[in-house]
Order: sequence, then C-alpha cells, then structure tokens
Amino acid sequence: MEECRAIIPTYEGEEHVVAAAHHMVKALMASKNLTGDFKKILVDLDTHLSTMTILNERKEDELSEVELRLKCAEKKIMNWESKQLMIWDSGSKQVSEYLQAVEEVQTLKESLESLSLNGGEKQKRLLRQAESILQIAMVRLEEELLHILRHKKQSFEPEFASFHSCEEVVVYEESIVSVEDDISEDSLRRDSNGDESKEYTIGLINPEVIPHLKSIANVMFASNYDQEFRQAFIGARKDALDEYLGILELEKLSIEDVLRMEWGNLNYEIKKWIRAMKIIVRVYLASEKRLYDHILGDFGSINPICFVETSKASMLRLLNFGEAVAIGQHLPEKLFSLLNMYEALADLLLHIDALFSEEAGASIRIDFHKLQRELGDAVGATFMEFGSAVASYTSTSPFPGGGILHLTRYVMNYIKILTEYSDTLNLLLKDQNGEDPEPLIKAGNAQGVPSQVVCPLAHHLRSIASLLESNLDSRSKLYKDVSLQHIFLMNNIHYMVQKVKGSELRGFFGDEWIRKHMVKVQQRVTSYERTTWSSVLSLLREDGNSGSSSPWKMILKERCRGFSIAFEEVYKNQTAWSIPDPQLRDNLRILTSQKIIQAYRGFIGRNSENLSDKHIKYSADDLENYVHNLFEGSPKSLNNRRK
Repeated sequence: MEECRAIIPTYEGEEHVVAAAHHMVKALMASKNLTGDFKKILVDLDTHLSTMTILNERKEDELSEVELRLKCAEKKIMNWESKQLMIWDSGSKQVSEYLQAVEEVQTLKESLESLSLNGGEKQKRLLRQAESILQIAMVRLEEELLHILRHKKQSFEPEFASFHSCEEVVVYEESIVSVEDDISEDSLRRDSNGDESKEYTIGLINPEVIPHLKSIANVMFASNYDQEFRQAFIGARKDALDEYLGILELEKLSIEDVLRMEWGNLNYEIKKWIRAMKIIVRVYLASEKRLYDHILGDFGSINPICFVETSKASMLRLLNFGEAVAIGQHLPEKLFSLLNMYEALADLLLHIDALFSEEAGASIRIDFHKLQRELGDAVGATFMEFGSAVASYTSTSPFPGGGILHLTRYVMNYIKILTEYSDTLNLLLKDQNGEDPEPLIKAGNAQGVPSQVVCPLAHHLRSIASLLESNLDSRSKLYKDVSLQHIFLMNNIHYMVQKVKGSELRGFFGDEWIRKHMVKVQQRVTSYERTTWSSVLSLLREDGNSGSSSPWKMILKERCRGFSIAFEEVYKNQTAWSIPDPQLRDNLRILTSQKIIQAYRGFIGRNSENLSDKHIKYSADDLENYVHNLFEGSPKSLNNRRK
C-alpha cells in the first residue's frame, strides 16, 4: 500500500504526471497477485485519476477558448498603438470596438482569476498576458482622456467674461493725506450691483464628449485604474482653472507681495479679486461641479474628493490674497475696497458652502468663513482709523480764499458713500465705542424722510462730522483776518449741510442736526457782517451832527474819503475770497447791499448840500455793482478808479 502511494508523483496540476500515474495504476491493476484491500485502493485511485484527467481536459478547453478570445481582443487594442490617430477622433464605431475589446480583456482576466490555482503555467501565462494588455489599454485611455479634456474644453462666453463688471467701484483712490489735491466728485461713487444671489452654469467641456469621458471613467475604474484616471482628470482640470484665472488677470501674489504693494496697484488687484471671486465661485466652480457630477457622480465619495482636489489650490490662492489685504495697514482709503471684499464674500459664502458641502471640502468652507470675519474686523478698524485721521489732519497754511476745504469735500463725500453700505456697517460697528455728539437726536421728521438716526452707523457718522467741525475750527484760526475765518467756516459748514440735505445722509443725521447747523451758518454770516462792515458803516454815522458849518463839512468830507478807502480795502481783499455756492454767495451779497448801499445812499442824500461831486468818489449804484464782484475768488482793485 505505502509502496503504491510512494510511486505516485506529487506534482499536482501537471497533465503528464497525472497521465503517468494513471498508466502505472492500470499496470498494477493488471497484476494477479493483488490482495482484496490493495485492489480496492487501486480502483479508488484509478477513479480519482480518471476524474482529474477529465477536469484537466475541460480546463484545457477553457484556457484554449480564453487564449483565443484574448488574442482577438489584443489584436484590436494593439492595432491602435501603431496609429497616430486618436480613437475618439476616429468615430463612434472605432470607440465602441475599442471599449468592447478592453471590456473583453477585463472579463477574461476575471475568468482566469476565478479558475482554481492549479491551472498550470498556461493559466498563469494567460493571466499575465491579460494584465499586460489591460495596462497598455489603460495608458491609451489616459492619453485619450487628456486629449479630450484639452481639445474639447469651452471658453467663457463673453457675457460671463464680463460678469458684473459694472460692479467695479471707483471710489477714493486718494489718501486722506493728499486731499490738498482737488477731488472729482463724479468719480466718488458706488455703482449699483446686479443680482448677487443668482448662480450660472456653463459648459466647460463640449457636451457631446461627456458620455465619452464617462465611458473612459467606467472602464478605468472597473479595471482598478481609478487612481490613474483621477490623477489625469484632476491635473487637466487644475490646468484649465489656472488658465481661467489667467484670463481674469489674477496674478500669483504672495502675502509679502500684497503687503508691500502701493495702494494704487493694490486697489486695482482688489477689484480683480472681487470680480474673479464672483466668476470663479458662482460660474466656473458651479459648472465644474456639474461636470464632476456627470463624470464621477456614480462613484460615491470619490466625486467630491476629486472636485476639492481640483479647486483647492486656486481657492487657497484667492484666500491668501484676501487674508493679506485684511492684515495690511488700516488706511482710510482702503475702507471701500475692504467693504466691497466683505460684501462680495458674504454673498458668496452660501455658494461656497454648497460647493464644498462634503467633508472633503470642510477646510475650504471654514477658511472662507474665517476670512469674512477677518475682513469685517479690518473694516471696523479702518473705519475708526478714518475718524482718527480726520481729527488729526493738520496744515500750517490757510486754505486760499476761505473756500471749501478739500478735506471737507473728501470727508463728506466719503461718508455719503458709506451710507450705501449701511446694512454691513451697522452689523460691523454695533460693538464699536464712540462718543455721539448728538445723543438726543430723535428719529423721524416732518417731511417723512426715512430715519436711521439711532443706528450704529448714524452714531459714527455724526461723530466723524463733529471731528471734521473741530478740525475746521482749528484750521480757521490760520487766517489772520477774522472776517475770513467766518467766511471759511460758513462755506464749509454750509457745504456739510447741503451734502446731508441732498443725500441719504439726511436719514442718518436727522432734521434736528440740519437745523442746528443752518443756525451755525447764519451765525457765521452775522459775524462776518459785523466784523467786516461795522467799522465801515461807523463812518456813515452822523452822531446827531448836522448843519453847514465848516468843521462839519470837513468831517463829512473826511468821512466820505474814509468810507471810500475802507470800501476799496474790503473790495480788494474780498473779491479774492471765495464762496463757491452760488445761492449762498448771492444771499450774502444781497445782505451786504441792503446794509451798505442803503446806509451809503441815505448818508449821501442827507448831506448832499454839504458834499460836492468831487467829494463823492462812488455813487450808490457803483457800490452796488462792486458788491456783486465780491467772493468770486479773483482779486480786483478800485484804487485807480475815478467817478
């Protein structure tokens, strides 16, 4: 028994060994000297070897069929390796045949793997061959994938390339330290925004090739080449996104680059950033996500992971720029750009949350919410810095002609535009401290003007106006002529009132503020009249004297002469003074005429018998005409004029 077992080789799986063993068993069974037990063992062994032979024959038949099918599929696949043409450019029939061939190799590979491990060298050889063919096909499919992605992409349509371009705001590129330069009020505006909530999607890839991309994905994933597909697809889509950022002129800037940038250049980059953020988030990435859903939507969590990998670098690039701006200097001229960035990001956060809603995009969501807080903090700090700059702005020379100071124009136009950001600023300034110069102002007014006088922004706007008034009061003292001090303050306070009355500022300042400051303007008018004309008018007083005595005639002549000299001096000085507002200028001229001309005409009329024409240098009509030359900002002289 043991002898028989020993002569049977143990090379299981080898056909010739089984055949030899079977032959030996047959030979032993032919012997006549076998015991019953040994004969039974040989019969069992013969049956077992016969079964193995039948199974091997069947497996051989299966392997032969696999080999034949594998050669056919290999031929179709390898045929394309010698061609320069791309499969997906050659027609749907060629694409279908190629994919069928790849799927055939996949099926045969799985069949070979499912056979028992004792299939012999032929089975192993065919399995290695199937894997090799499949690898060649996967490399080719990756090339086809990249070719389609690069050559079938679609650029932005024109309307999206200029997406909300009207929202670029041109405001306050000047620094408060350079307000001695004239400011064009027409450029100090905030353009109206469009629909901030709407999302657009466009075809980033020609829709005709979407099924092709999906078929490549299906085949490569089924062949366990999903990693290769993901790397190729993500790489191509990253390149496309970088290209679009280039179209939007968004430069790659480090935080240090941004912090070193001059304000004019930085302001320009901020405008491009805002525009790029809106287009990238609401158009490009929304479209990119839709593309990913079409191609990888059936592959579970792989889809959002790949989308995040594609967009992460570009989103971080946008994020880093925003963070650099937020941590930069809190210059007043940056406030509007910071507000524009804050509001743009606030409008986009819901879109960002939706785009990166999966766990894979959590860090992007968190970082952009953090950026919004940082921008909000920068807005608050810059707003407060603006107030400090208004309070501390100084000059050693008086403003020519007592006109409207550039600082006054700058500040009032600045705060006028701030009202357009009222919702945002009320939110960001609610916890900021500051002294309200008008704490008892009541909301509402008789004209029904909308009132926001009790909101945080109103509190701070009135505070800035108060700081400006204090600055103007100090600045007025640079004038040696007290009358010119009053003209200067009258001009500037009147300008402030007109800006408040004629804009949304009225709702934040209230009618009570307007009334109080109109009173201040009138007080300056009265003070001007007193300081300028009181001494001149005193020359026309007769102090109860009358008659035609020689001493009185001499006094009258001297007073006439003194009045003319005094008027000429006022005329020479105050024609150089400026009252830019036409109505205010005319009103002051009328008031002056009513006082001076009326007094002069009465004086001449009462003393006509004692004064000859040679003593009266100017007629009342002459003086009235001359009064209308005052406050034009162009110096004139009457010294050489004669009646």
